Amino acid sequence: MMGRKYRILLIVFVLLLALDQLSKLYIERHFPLYYSAEAITGFLNITHVQNRGAAFGLMAARQGATTFFAIISLFAVALILYYLRRIKEGELCTPLCLSLILTGAVGNLIDRFRLGAVVDFIDFHYKGWHWPAFNVADASITIGVLLFAIKILWGVRRSAEEEN
Repeated sequence: MMGRKYRILLIVFVLLLALDQLSKLYIERHFPLYYSAEAITGFLNITHVQNRGAAFGLMAARQGATTFFAIISLFAVALILYYLRRIKEGELCTPLCLSLILTGAVGNLIDRFRLGAVVDFIDFHYKGWHWPAFNVADASITIGVLLFAIKILWGVRRSAEEEN
C-alpha cells in the first residue's frame, strides 16, 4: 500500500503538472510570442513570453544559461526525492511543500528540454507596478517554498516557547 506522503506527492504532481503543461501548450498555440491580452483591466494580462533565465529572467542573456538551469533543476529534483524518502510517514506539511516545489521544478524543466526556455504568461500589474510574468510551475514553487518557510519558522517559534 502506498504511504500517505507518496499519495500526496502523486496527487499534487499529476494535477499541477497537467495544469502547468496544458496551460503552457494553450498559450503557445493561441498566443503568438509577446502577444498580450487584457484579462482583468488594470490588473492582469495574459502575455506569452519565454524566459531563458532564472526567476524574473535573471541570467537569461548569459551563454549556457538554459543548460545551467536545467542541471540545477535536475539536482533539485534529486534532492527533493531523496529528502521525501526520509520524511516520517505521518507528516503532512513537508510532503505537500516538497511536492509543490518538485512539480514546479519538473514543469519548468520540461520546457527547458522542449524549448530551451520556460513559457511564462501570467502577467500582474497595478498602476506603475509590474510583476514579471510567470506560470503555474513558478507559482507552485513559490507557494511550496513559502509554506515550507512558514513551517520551519513555526517550528522554531514553537520550540523556543517550549524552552521557556
